Amino acid sequence: MTADLRYPIGKFKWEENLSDARRREMIAQIEETPARLREAVKGLSAEQVETPYREGGWTVRQVVHHVADSHLNAYVRFKLAATEDQPTIKTYEQERWAETVDARTAPLEVSLALIEALHHRWVMFLKNMSAAEFARKFNHPEMGPLTVEKLLGIYAWHGRHHVAHIRGLRERMKWD
Repeated sequence: MTADLRYPIGKFKWEENLSDARRREMIAQIEETPARLREAVKGLSAEQVETPYREGGWTVRQVVHHVADSHLNAYVRFKLAATEDQPTIKTYEQERWAETVDARTAPLEVSLALIEALHHRWVMFLKNMSAAEFARKFNHPEMGPLTVEKLLGIYAWHGRHHVAHIRGLRERMKWD
């Protein structure tokens, strides 16, 4: 954990030339995200769910819905990269998505169930990818050409990052 509440597990760090074992570890982290996220919000009251994880940050509700939004986009990016020749993916305005009515008001269970189902499919897909498939590239409008392997690293980090936001808030507020 770091002192910077925005990055409780630290900022994402690129890893080059992942071993098969390291890829499996990252896939396992993605696979664990739904259960870890569900556990992180377990037993929170309606008031607690409306608490920002840090000053100026998203509420717990927005964080959970953001994970669903982000991971849906990620799944599509993986599938595009696997099935098209160096596609250009679409970005999205995550701050604006977090302000939509569903992100601000939908019950947590809606996104928790979505994340569980999505990750089931996503992990099935990831576990069956070859090293050559992880080396495939796609174009990110803001970051340039990326490999699927780098995308794997981003999302292995991303789930842990947001679970840590909620866990850190619980610890600071002594909600456990």
